[in-house]
Amino acid sequence: MPVTRQNFEQLGLPAGPYTHAVTHAETLYTSGFTAFGTPAAASGAGDQTRAVLDQLAFVAQQHGKDLDALLKVTVFVTNPADIPEIREALAARYGCHVPASSLVVISELFAPDLKVEIEAVFAL
Repeated sequence: MPVTRQNFEQLGLPAGPYTHAVTHAETLYTSGFTAFGTPAAASGAGDQTRAVLDQLAFVAQQHGKDLDALLKVTVFVTNPADIPEIREALAARYGCHVPASSLVVISELFAPDLKVEIEAVFAL
């Protein structure tokens, strides 16, 4: 089965040796997305989470899907105190289509204002 790698101009070009999304068989994998380059980059964790979910929804839409097709997310957060705000933003977007999830507390992301990064796996 072929592997397809895609970048999307609307999301900005990757800053390193990675691609926005990879598809294989009936699965779509995304790189980790942050609010970097969005108006939410200097905002709180909830706003940043919503901006990331918008990016993930865009990638899914490019494949004829939406966030209902999420299978798994991994959420990286820099401050445990932000977890309730992040969970609230996630729950509001998931509705009843809750994916499998891991949440990992890390010391920092690549830019000091970033509070959350999310990578995802979608069913195609």
